[in-house]
Formats: sequence, structure tokens, C-alpha cells
Amino acid sequence: MIKRGMRLILLSIVILSFITMTVKTYAMSTGEEILNSTQATELVQMRESAKDNMQEYIDKYGSVPFGYVAAILDIVRIYSIPLCFLGIALGSIFQYVLGIRKLDVRDRGFMLIITFVTILMICQVLPLIFAIIVNGWRG
Repeated sequence: MIKRGMRLILLSIVILSFITMTVKTYAMSTGEEILNSTQATELVQMRESAKDNMQEYIDKYGSVPFGYVAAILDIVRIYSIPLCFLGIALGSIFQYVLGIRKLDVRDRGFMLIITFVTILMICQVLPLIFAIIVNGWRG
């Protein structure tokens, strides 16, 4: 009984000291330190680079709506690759691992693979089609 009580006291002292140190650290940091830190400057630089990137798209395509659409399509193009590869891997697991004994699971895996390959192709080709139509036909 005494050992259990000692553990409880020791654990409560450790937790109390951790909370005290956390509160002291938070209280010591002022707003000036936060503004002067490198994180704040990195956030400002990221915002400025995003504005510059958007302005490049607007200048390249000649109008604000076309520039926004081109920027969104570029982001979709970049992020669709890893997401679709994860979906294809999930479909492969359904088809080749879980679908060995159940045909409905195997069919579900096959449909997932077909769906994610189709989405990947659309997300990769759509920015090219947009660029051809906007720059080629618009003049």
C-alpha cells in the first residue's frame, strides 16, 4: 500500500511540475518574440510567394478568372498523384489480398483501381486541355 501511495505522489509531482513549466514557458514568450521569430517571417514569405505565383498565372493567361482556374488545376494536378496512388494501392489490396476468397470484394477492388486510374488520367490531362483551349483558341 505504501509503494502505491508513493507512486501516486511521485506521479502527481511530475505532472504538476510539467504543467508549471509549460505555463512559465508560455507566459515568458511575448508577442514581440513571436513576431520576430523566423516562423512569422516564413509565413509572410509563403504568402508573398503565393501572391507572386497567382500573379504569374494571371499574367500568363491574360485575365483573373483564367489565372485562378489555371492555379487550381495546377494544384489538383500535383496533389492527385499521391492520392490516386493510395487509392490504387487500396484497390489492389481489395482485389489481390482480400478478394482471394470473396468475389464481391475482388470486384470492388477492381472497380477501385479503374476509378482511381481514371481520376488520375483526368487530373493530369485537364490542365493541358485548359492551356491548349485558353492559349490556342483565344489567341
